[in-house]
Amino acid sequence: MAKDYNLEKRKYVIGGIAVSIVLIFLIRLFVLQILTDDYKKNADSNAFLKKIQYPSRGVMYDRQGELLVYNQPAYDITMVPKEIENLDTLDLCNALNITRGYFERRMRDIRDRHINPGYSRYTHQVFMTQLSAEECGVFQEKLFKFPGFYIQRRTIRQYTYNSAAHVLGDIGEVSMRDIESDDYYIRGDFVGKQGIERSYEKQLRGEKGVEILLRDAHGRIQGRYMDGELDQTPTPGKDLTLGLDIKLQMLGERLMQNKIGSIVAIEPETGEILCMVSSPTFDPRVMIGRQRGKNHLELERNPQKPLLNRAIMGAYPPGSTFKTAQGLTFLQEGVIQANTLFPCSHGFVHAGLRVGCHAHPAPLPLIPAIATSCNSYFCWGLYRMMGMKKYGKVQNAMTVWKDHMVSMGFGYKLGVDLPGEKRGLIPNAQFYDKAYRGSWNGLTVISIAIGQGEVLLTPLQIANLGATIANRGYFVTPHIVKEVEGESLDSLYSARRYTDVDKAYYDIIVEGMRNAVLGGTCRAANIPGIEVCGKTGTAQNRGHDHSVFMGFAPMDKPKIAIAVYVENGGFGAVYGVPIGALMMEQYLNGELSESSKIKAEEFSNRTIMYGNQER
Repeated sequence: MAKDYNLEKRKYVIGGIAVSIVLIFLIRLFVLQILTDDYKKNADSNAFLKKIQYPSRGVMYDRQGELLVYNQPAYDITMVPKEIENLDTLDLCNALNITRGYFERRMRDIRDRHINPGYSRYTHQVFMTQLSAEECGVFQEKLFKFPGFYIQRRTIRQYTYNSAAHVLGDIGEVSMRDIESDDYYIRGDFVGKQGIERSYEKQLRGEKGVEILLRDAHGRIQGRYMDGELDQTPTPGKDLTLGLDIKLQMLGERLMQNKIGSIVAIEPETGEILCMVSSPTFDPRVMIGRQRGKNHLELERNPQKPLLNRAIMGAYPPGSTFKTAQGLTFLQEGVIQANTLFPCSHGFVHAGLRVGCHAHPAPLPLIPAIATSCNSYFCWGLYRMMGMKKYGKVQNAMTVWKDHMVSMGFGYKLGVDLPGEKRGLIPNAQFYDKAYRGSWNGLTVISIAIGQGEVLLTPLQIANLGATIANRGYFVTPHIVKEVEGESLDSLYSARRYTDVDKAYYDIIVEGMRNAVLGGTCRAANIPGIEVCGKTGTAQNRGHDHSVFMGFAPMDKPKIAIAVYVENGGFGAVYGVPIGALMMEQYLNGELSESSKIKAEEFSNRTIMYGNQER
């Protein structure tokens, strides 16, 4: 009898199908029992209610111990979808003062696993956040009518002063990216969005706790499970002490009212930032509560960009404040000596190129050139450096120049402990080779000698230049936070970052900056009893020039280095110098003299408008 091969094959096919079905059931059983916890959640939810206990967020103090940021009670409304039965939607909406449309949108969003990947019918889901005590009280009275809804106590931020919004930052509800990048967060949690709140999020947030409550067969709470033995107590966040001086910060913001620009002050020895003003600013209190999103959008749409922290995000031509860095480089490279003379015929004039300058005695050596802010002197210095034979070609000279600038903290981020810092721009040989197809020389790039052209710095970098000169050749990474509760920051912010320039050359620059205050372009920075050193800057702009000042005091034991940048403010001596002097007086003396208070009021009331008009 012939063998039926088709029947033989059919037997193996049927056997394979049977085995596959068994494997599928086994895999599914493994997934349900081992890999997923849906059934466990279902069982647990019948017996237990796990309530997250949110920790109090760390508070912030200024360098004098003044409380800046603290917490106040707020309440969230959460829900367990499986427990909701016979809900009177209209009554719920009235109790929470919301519309039916809002209720339906929230329920859709909660159930949408793309928006809410942690959704489960058996666990708490956030329905509303940040209710005030009054709003919560109204809902509490009717809570018994809405089974499945709960009140969750937590805290929101509050601010003692209407000041330092860019520095302190704010908190907001977590995004999908936050949840995916850190399993600490679940939907409805809050996280630092800007400023210190973001940079020090892990120190400030603390650790969540949990309270396990026991239910009866009807879902009613019977008390704490095992008398709370398995409960976890939340760990509060750590408090921060800032280097900020809130009185100095508030004075700076007042002086910059109705102006656009920035003030940054640094303690040279430690790198602690004493103030960081960005103008226009905003009230940090508009960034709390359920109106945060609306207020944030309004600030975003403001054409003057109040959300932009110009102190670290604004890249500006430094103007003549940059001449101090050029003098140091020329001395170090042997381009000049302190007594080297250069002519100034109302400016730098060579081979048909002219860079203008104001009237002053000429020819003159380096120290008077700094004091009078002579453009010609530093143009001649750069032109000579770019053509020196020891470098071989201009590209090599430019590389040496660029390396000195980088060692002084330019062209790269300084590493301040705030998000969003920009690096500015220091051009290199490749930059100019590309721009001029390899055919360029010292005259081509002459404007960088006086802080114009392609050079861009942030106000923080300009202030750090002042701190570096004050320290005679080194700086400590500028930072806002002075101390984290229970932690030392010495390993992060104690190292001295030395430049490539010898200390002796800094003494020459310091003398030039002191002479600028005694009888040069910074005479308005004179403070009785304090040896102030300064350098003006007038940064050319398509419209009205920017007013810039960089300085430090006292000369021999510096306690403060400062940069003031006022957009469209004109000459450095018009706005930059007097504002800088008022700030230094406030910090060093602890208060302003009566005459200085009058001057401060005058500058507070001045308005600089775009379009180059002042009223």
